[in-house]
Amino acid sequence: MRTTHVKATDVEDRWLLFDASQHNLGRMAARIATSLMGKDRPTYTPSEHGGTHVVVINSAHSVMSGKKNEGKEYQHYTGYPSGRKVLSTTEVRERRPNDIVTLAVRRMLPKNKLGRTMLSNLKVYPGAEHPHAAQSPTTIETL
Repeated sequence: MRTTHVKATDVEDRWLLFDASQHNLGRMAARIATSLMGKDRPTYTPSEHGGTHVVVINSAHSVMSGKKNEGKEYQHYTGYPSGRKVLSTTEVRERRPNDIVTLAVRRMLPKNKLGRTMLSNLKVYPGAEHPHAAQSPTTIETL
């Protein structure tokens, strides 16, 4: 038996559309990360990009289960002494609603150059409009 290694030029691109107001954030992020890596295709190769582009709309209205809207905190470090910044979910949702979805997906992708390339194929928009209608993305209804 021989193992086939699919090259990036052989993988056909596909576009998926997720509505963040209809899906739970964690389950949606796991499905998006799996699609970006290409693990949902029979031609999955770990060292190659999966060829999937994902568009997420309504990120400002993303749904979280339980008490995560009140209790979850997002933190980052500025690089200065005492530079730890902590923001609640409501503050992040007001300032940069796209970061909630982007951070959830980024943490599920590989932590290397290929993971950063995969993350560049994630397009997140706070409203229902997006400029990718020409690519005719497939709407994902159920997870």
